[in-house]
Amino acid sequence: MKNRGRKEVALVASGIILGAAIAAPVAGAALTAQQSSQKITVDGKPVQIEAYSINGSNYAKLRDVGKAIGFNVSYDAASNTVQISTKSEYKEDITSNGLRTVVLPTDGSQYVPQVGDLIPCDDDTAYEVKDVVRWDTNVFQDGPLPPLPTPTCDWSTFPTLELPEPIVKHYCDEHDDDLFVRNVYEVRRMVYTIYNAIGEEPDAWRDGKPLCKIYTEIPPEYEPYTSRFWPWREDVITDSVHDLPNVRYYIDAYDVYHNHVYQYTRYCFMSI
Repeated sequence: MKNRGRKEVALVASGIILGAAIAAPVAGAALTAQQSSQKITVDGKPVQIEAYSINGSNYAKLRDVGKAIGFNVSYDAASNTVQISTKSEYKEDITSNGLRTVVLPTDGSQYVPQVGDLIPCDDDTAYEVKDVVRWDTNVFQDGPLPPLPTPTCDWSTFPTLELPEPIVKHYCDEHDDDLFVRNVYEVRRMVYTIYNAIGEEPDAWRDGKPLCKIYTEIPPEYEPYTSRFWPWREDVITDSVHDLPNVRYYIDAYDVYHNHVYQYTRYCFMSI
């Protein structure tokens, strides 16, 4: 039964790729769906997955399969992409009064805020997101950001990137309710931009290794000397790297909310 369970879960996971065919019947083929009566187990233990039998194959939600066998499924609205990650344990969203408790990804994948999200805070409160109109469009940005940079040099020569934790900072008084959420996905954008800029500097290398150091967190004592900018400006980083290619770079990025409204993503950068 244990092997059969694993086979059944694998069948459901592969079947989900063809799930879109349900919405548009193929000419000459009649597709009928009924709730599957088959039992599904993982490592011999039964799991509750809502599955449907269509022309002899089982179909289920990919998120349900992820919950059962331990991978994360998220949706990147900016690129219209379903993202699957096996790097961290699946955690279920908790619903309360129609709101969704957010589990921020720790693997560097993108979190896109949605109205109704509840973001757990460092002070044991939950911050409700009520407006995200400015996520893709505002006075300084007329659309979503492009995908993350791709290599224009050999990134494997850089030290292994250690992603920072997606920390949350909440500040609230009788007038304002502000939230700062580290955007690890945008931290990656900054790191990869530095990589490519360093690749254009022949004097920034010794024995095939870059001389610079990159830190994905800014020490408190350096904050007074840190440049902060928004929206995303690649030239802020590339110009600095070309001016000082052999130094230490400190970077960070935060999503900023004010009174439950998403405002912008703030990029923090300094070189020393």
